[in-house]
Amino acid sequence: MRDLKKWILNDLMNEEAEEQINASRYERNSNRKDYRNGYKQRSLLTTDGKVILDKPQFRETSFHTAVFDNYSRVEKSVESIILESYLSGVSTRSVNKVIKSLGIEVSPSYVSSLSSRLDKTVNEFLERKIDGEYKFIYIDGTYLKIRNNGRYRNKAIYICVGINSDGYREVLGARIYDSETEIEWELFFDDLKDRGLNGVEMVISDGNKGIREAVKQSFPGSSWQYCHVHFMRNLRKSTGKQQWKFLSLLIKQALDNPDILPLLQDKLFDRGLDKCSTMFDKYYDSLYNYRSFNTNIQGLRRLRVSNTIERLNAEIKRRTKKIGAFPSDDSAMRLAGSIMIDINEEYVTGRKYINMEEINSQ
Repeated sequence: MRDLKKWILNDLMNEEAEEQINASRYERNSNRKDYRNGYKQRSLLTTDGKVILDKPQFRETSFHTAVFDNYSRVEKSVESIILESYLSGVSTRSVNKVIKSLGIEVSPSYVSSLSSRLDKTVNEFLERKIDGEYKFIYIDGTYLKIRNNGRYRNKAIYICVGINSDGYREVLGARIYDSETEIEWELFFDDLKDRGLNGVEMVISDGNKGIREAVKQSFPGSSWQYCHVHFMRNLRKSTGKQQWKFLSLLIKQALDNPDILPLLQDKLFDRGLDKCSTMFDKYYDSLYNYRSFNTNIQGLRRLRVSNTIERLNAEIKRRTKKIGAFPSDDSAMRLAGSIMIDINEEYVTGRKYINMEEINSQ
């Protein structure tokens, strides 16, 4: 395979040389741009091992080839292996093991430098201008272990997914912060608005207090929808296993239809579950905002839970699990941002998430 690859690549470079000087070997014509000047040997690391290639030389100009970039010694397929392994959540050390199993030696610094080439793509994606209105946005933070001042600590990646005017999901932005406070969420929202986010009518998230307060300040006139899944998880903490088994169905019905709430409140009172009853009273104005929008049953279900961003977080966690801890914020965002780019492509090319025509017809 090495001999075959060597023959093919040498032949390809000779074809490129003829195109660049506009003349084949020993051909005399008035359109010739330069003359051949022998060859220079160059090594190239391939998936079948190292090959020594004969790179054509010209007398007056430089020869350019697509076989390898200037000063590059690694075949593009090897770079693809490295990047795909990295984006799949494989650590730099493990990537080196994969490459060595192919009979190729690359340094850890090369793997790191290659991975850092993703920075430009990720930054362009996360800093892009946000066009159009996004009536609904999903907000959440997921935690990764990142080294900071010599010690490792959990830091939050804030993520925003929006529903565009056509009903498709889009990853609108992400930032790394130390924790989930009101001030930091406001900074995140300000960044989104500076990039063009507007028209927000409802924010769907878990019950994080920082998010709730920041939504009031950053999106006046909009409403906050408490994700029903997270609300039920918090309710379950205040009930026993047997009581939850009895009440969970009624609670789900009450979240579907507020008319059932008085019946549920009576049941909670009879069983001495005052904490659960208090939670319904406390968050009543945030549990049914989704019902104010005219859409089908599926659309209403998607507006009352933050499942879409929870799945995105789960994918980030899955792919970063093997890495364990990141050496810096940049390295964490490099991988998380690359995952978001992949998922965003699935969002914008897949099915509509919500029928915005029904909502806009209100």
